[in-house]
Amino acid sequence: MAKKARAARGAQGAAVATQDNSVVLSRCFAWTVIAIMVAFLFNNYLTNWRDWPGPTTLFTGTSDATLAVIQAGIYAVAVAVAIAFVLATRPRALRPDSEVIFSVTGYIIRASFWAVFFIGLADMVVSFLRVEGLLPVLFGDKLAVDLGRSSFRGLWVHFPMLFLGLAVAAYHRGLGFPWLALLVVAAELLIVLTRFIFSYEQAFMADLVRFWYAALFLFASAYTLLEEGHVRVDVLYSTFSARTKGLVNAWGSVVLGMSLCAVIIYYGMDGKSTVINGPLLIFETTQTGFGMYVKYWMAGFLGIFAITMMLQFSGYFLEGVADYRGDPGKRKLESEGILEH
Repeated sequence: MAKKARAARGAQGAAVATQDNSVVLSRCFAWTVIAIMVAFLFNNYLTNWRDWPGPTTLFTGTSDATLAVIQAGIYAVAVAVAIAFVLATRPRALRPDSEVIFSVTGYIIRASFWAVFFIGLADMVVSFLRVEGLLPVLFGDKLAVDLGRSSFRGLWVHFPMLFLGLAVAAYHRGLGFPWLALLVVAAELLIVLTRFIFSYEQAFMADLVRFWYAALFLFASAYTLLEEGHVRVDVLYSTFSARTKGLVNAWGSVVLGMSLCAVIIYYGMDGKSTVINGPLLIFETTQTGFGMYVKYWMAGFLGIFAITMMLQFSGYFLEGVADYRGDPGKRKLESEGILEH
């Protein structure tokens, strides 16, 4: 009997060790993915904005091998930090990590929404004053000319509004999707009223609608994923058990979600002329002349979309593994709380 009891305890201990290993490996994977993404974004800035050679030049030859080694080392340090964090917090469960990731994503989205709100209003005012010829009267000829250059307006009008958005997001916890949707409707209504009642319409008015609508569509995707609001073909999924759903969500996050985000980030930022980096580097504007100077921000929206979705898929992966394991503390969706009330 004692021998059987020892065998049973040994089997139970092996099962616990296996569960612990699965938690550690899952956490290592999720945080490593995030760490590599952060390292890539930092290297993207160094390579394309600061003209560093890039880590891949180690294999092709470069005149400044030291900088290339530093950039390659950024990846190694990022992965080491991610793994060290997991090992230092080994008893930690999966769901707390996913909540941390979701909170970081929430801040990025909040900051992005506030930034596009402030940038849109500020640029609309400048564009209106410019098209009506009021800039020289209010600010002088030199500043009026400078505000007609996208690089100057980006640095001295848009960037302060961006920092303001970052600051407001730190204190304001609401995501503001309904408000941004209302602003899109209000901006479109303004076009209708001024066009058909006052026979007045300018290019910047339509640019503002596109600017805010693009932000609403791309930034809300990560939040919609968090609330499981995306369209899901659930002919089979709806019949699965909670454990099987967790497994499907975990694998789907990796195979379908993370892979898509990785492609967008890599090909969108792999060089100075790519679809994301290109417009940002030259402060690209539309060809309408007196429209808003925010086209380059809309290219950046794609980067924000991919980054926030990568973060969400990493947290969603951890949640899926936790559901598969049957861990307690499953997150309740906001929609479920609304239905209960």
